[in-house]
Amino acid sequence: MVDGLHANVPARSRHAYVTLVTNADYALGAKALVRSIRLTGTDADVVILHTAAAGPEELAPLLALDARLVQVDLLPTSDAFNEAHGRDRLHGKAPFTKGEKPPFHTPLDNFAKLRLWQMVEYESVVFIDADALMLKNCDRLFHYPEFSAAPNVYESLADFHRMNSGVFTARPSFETFEHMLRELDQPGAFWSRTDQTFLQHFFPDWHGLPVFDNMLQYVWFNMPDLWDWRSIRILHFQYEKPWQQPHPKADRLAPLIALWEAYAGDGPVPVIASLPGPQG
Repeated sequence: MVDGLHANVPARSRHAYVTLVTNADYALGAKALVRSIRLTGTDADVVILHTAAAGPEELAPLLALDARLVQVDLLPTSDAFNEAHGRDRLHGKAPFTKGEKPPFHTPLDNFAKLRLWQMVEYESVVFIDADALMLKNCDRLFHYPEFSAAPNVYESLADFHRMNSGVFTARPSFETFEHMLRELDQPGAFWSRTDQTFLQHFFPDWHGLPVFDNMLQYVWFNMPDLWDWRSIRILHFQYEKPWQQPHPKADRLAPLIALWEAYAGDGPVPVIASLPGPQG
């Protein structure tokens, strides 16, 4: 047991796909993600970092998919830091204007994903947000350098200078983790997009992954010419989640929601290359 982490079983691989579950909703998302990863045939571990807010009932479907569960504490951040990154305070100071964050989105919890740098039993890991699907095997990413992430492209080419932390590569290291903690909670610190803003600050020379390694769902209606099912390896449902009821953009994202529902179930999933694109 590492301070702040407690795993249910030992690691079985030197590489792992890792996601974060901080409540019942993200456990729902993680089930579809884990199933999608398993369907690619990878031999890597699939690890669920989860807080105590996700209980045995929510985690049982993930255990059934042979996920490794690692319970984590939230980071030991200061009261001032916690207050600055509370949902109402953060959304008031840095509002989301492009889409809607669901009510179960708790910004402060996002920083718990930094705990993956404590998982030194792994040589390399690929982090994937729980609101994503893996459509093709991505094991090649385990050999990419730290820190690699795709640009935050979903509206225009102007977004290429920002990274999206929904998918990234990392090399666990206690030294890196301790350095992160020192850098994270400085007096007056405010990371407007939580871990994403911090990670771009911490790794200013981040390596760019292709957008197809983290295809954001809004590309479907904002940049349809960029959408190519044959190339997409990870589909990321940023902003609204496909399991939300009601879903504010169900009419615009119906095909993507239907795809997520197929992976979230127990039946067959579509042949991705045969799916129609945004233009029909």
